Amino acid sequence: MAEILHLSSDSAYRRIRGETPIVLDEARELCNYFKLSLDNILNVHGGSTLFQNVRVNSHDYNYEQYLKDLLKQIQYIGSFIHKEIIYRTKDMPLFHNFYYKPLIAFRYFFWMNTIIQHPDFRKREFTMDCVSPEIISLSQELTRAYNNVPSIEIWNTECVNSAISQIEFYKDSGYFSSVADIKMVYESLEETFIHLKNQVEYGGKFMPEENREMKKNNFTFFYNRVVLGDNTIMIISDNVKTVILNYDALHYISTRDDAFCNYCYDDLQKLMKRSTILSETSEKQRNIFFGIMLNKISERKKHL
Repeated sequence: MAEILHLSSDSAYRRIRGETPIVLDEARELCNYFKLSLDNILNVHGGSTLFQNVRVNSHDYNYEQYLKDLLKQIQYIGSFIHKEIIYRTKDMPLFHNFYYKPLIAFRYFFWMNTIIQHPDFRKREFTMDCVSPEIISLSQELTRAYNNVPSIEIWNTECVNSAISQIEFYKDSGYFSSVADIKMVYESLEETFIHLKNQVEYGGKFMPEENREMKKNNFTFFYNRVVLGDNTIMIISDNVKTVILNYDALHYISTRDDAFCNYCYDDLQKLMKRSTILSETSEKQRNIFFGIMLNKISERKKHL
């Protein structure tokens, strides 16, 4: 505090002990340094909601660091006694992209080229070795960490469309060097949904190589056929709520604003009441849901 506010040690200690009030300018300096919200600290409700923004780029916050930070966050959530993640998605949730290497490689290539626009990927064709072993390991470790946290996911049959559109766009744009690579990516996407179906059937999350009988029942899966919504993630850890809004594939904003989080929580609860639960029960509905998804993929494979 003395260093940030250019004070003597005695002056800093008087402020720490509450003997000398911290003036507004000093509070602003401390909040800027520690990246805190003065409104949140003072519990000021001004009708606005403060979000923290996380954006990946090719300069000072790369994709590998992004994965490391996400991994730390998920592991931190897992350390709480009472924890839960509620995920309303319009795309495949990030964690379900990391079961098989071909899909990890393609998604990484797409994100680097189209979302981050990394200069190293602009004139490059897709190959399976475009992603480093470190990225693959981090990706799968992130999914393993997510698998240890109880979660609820709310899906729609449109959620597979963006992945298919990305593959088709890259196929038509000449980013694939061979039809065999396109087929491999589609087969990896297909295997992902078969594995996801197995997890939903069991009601627990596990990696493809893991014995599901050894895993906890911690996965509730809903199908909502009406509301597509957006990518909204609600994290509850020992009764503290955090909302994360994912945008533009990788980037996200997050808030712990009580009013906003409670509104989102109530909306998600209402949405679940209007949705069909597919985990463990509802075998017929589950087969129909995943049949629609898998048929979309197989139709594209036929046209290769």
